[in-house]
Amino acid sequence: MNHNTPLSPRPLDHPSRKRPAVLTARQLREHGVTPGTLSERCGPDGPWQEVLPKVYVLHPGPPTSEERLQAALLYADGDAMVTGLAALALHRFSSVPPLLGLERIDLLVARQRKVRAAGDVGFVRTQTPPRPHLVGGIPCAPVPRALADAVAELADAETVRLVLTEAVRGGHCEATSIVRELSNARLLSRPHVVEAVDALLAEGRAIAESRLYDMVRCFGLPDPVWNVDLRLPGGPHLGGVDAYWPEHAVAVEIDARAPRQDEDALWSEYARKREHLERLGITVVHITPRKLREALEQQAAVVRTALMASVDRNPASYVVVLPR
Repeated sequence: MNHNTPLSPRPLDHPSRKRPAVLTARQLREHGVTPGTLSERCGPDGPWQEVLPKVYVLHPGPPTSEERLQAALLYADGDAMVTGLAALALHRFSSVPPLLGLERIDLLVARQRKVRAAGDVGFVRTQTPPRPHLVGGIPCAPVPRALADAVAELADAETVRLVLTEAVRGGHCEATSIVRELSNARLLSRPHVVEAVDALLAEGRAIAESRLYDMVRCFGLPDPVWNVDLRLPGGPHLGGVDAYWPEHAVAVEIDARAPRQDEDALWSEYARKREHLERLGITVVHITPRKLREALEQQAAVVRTALMASVDRNPASYVVVLPR
């Protein structure tokens, strides 16, 4: 006996085999199902059904949500990931219908892929596909990209606002990463999307500020003055900061720049303010909303180090602190 001879797949009806629920025509052939048998089993009274071209569900009745996803990915036959409302449903967004309630499953594929929409499967194409995230074993587009693909198909302003704010409130991603994807998809020219984005950025900043308060309280930092403007006595306005420790001349600023703004100009403004304050002896710590979400303890250590280092610096210039 030649032990190198590959074993042929067991028939689908083999008693020791758990039968898969969704298979392609090629997989069925590999299991010994002839074209005649396939045609018979998918007939009007047969137990199987062709749910997508050359993709079969091996039972009567509607496919489950999982089977719909499996069938869609098998039909794509290559690197594809679930995106749009279907991906958000997998992430259990309460603001979108469950998978069974969706009329269509969108898949994100590379632009050069030669696949066509069929049945309940649509395709969104991209020049550079992102790295998929596995959700229950299903490859999904990252949440910001899935949101952009969903918003592209949504005309209802309230639904757009709900899905965007749920992404930030639920901790799925930061407001700025969502706005970046919406900008890349050229969706910021739609008035109802712009309105939702304004609310989203305000929501994202409020959440970041809340996390900054939590950081100070939970990690035993001294209380700062919150949300203040700094000004030279009788002189120019130096800019606003989110937290300031006058005794240590340390300021914290949340960097929540939105990609729809002119980033170069805005960063230049940030840099000018920071350089001006540091020339006056004030240390400025920039913290992003993402770092406040993912690395709160680390950011507390950065601020604590800046406070402790103040004793070794030359005294800062006197500045007037005003409420914002």
